[in-house]
Amino acid sequence: MIKNILFDLGGVIITLDPNQAVSRFKEIGLADADRRLDSYTQSGIFGDLELGKISAEEFRAGLSGLIGHEVTADQCLYAWKGYCKEVPRRNLDTLLRLRAEGYRVVLVSNTNPYMMSWALGDGFDGMGHSIAHYMDSMYMSYKCGAMKPDEAFFRHVIEAEGIEPGETLFVDDGPRNVEAAARLGLHTFCPENGSDWTKSIYEHLKY
Repeated sequence: MIKNILFDLGGVIITLDPNQAVSRFKEIGLADADRRLDSYTQSGIFGDLELGKISAEEFRAGLSGLIGHEVTADQCLYAWKGYCKEVPRRNLDTLLRLRAEGYRVVLVSNTNPYMMSWALGDGFDGMGHSIAHYMDSMYMSYKCGAMKPDEAFFRHVIEAEGIEPGETLFVDDGPRNVEAAARLGLHTFCPENGSDWTKSIYEHLKY
């Protein structure tokens, strides 16, 4: 029986817009942003930020070096937030409903301090709540020191939560992430970015 549900942030809870992110990074001066950015697993200084290898300030300095002039922390936040197209209310309502139904709802995200400064702020849902309002607990790559699909990320969450993989559903729009989770015995659901998964998820809770 499923008792725990692990939710990805980008592409599941929020709708991703990779093209908007690329456009915003180009706007602040990163001409080759389309080559440097990835929707699922970042690399270079972008990956180092999401792995927690460098701080937000070190990223800002590194990005300034790539661009050739100083960029501000606000510009970095503006560019990173380009990944967010929308935060569908139906998704948030479903998270609250699942918790009310007794499921443990957990965030598991490849993300960084810039994105989370927004998500953890009271402007996240437009109603004065941060994402923490919708979660029982949260695991972010830059805090864990590992990124999906690395099994180390999943093992960290499983051990920290004290959960059984066979009692856990992992919801992520990244096929590689889902495959890695399945190898560890988690049940998986891979909705497409932006799709309405709020009803179909219940088919995956019948195990």
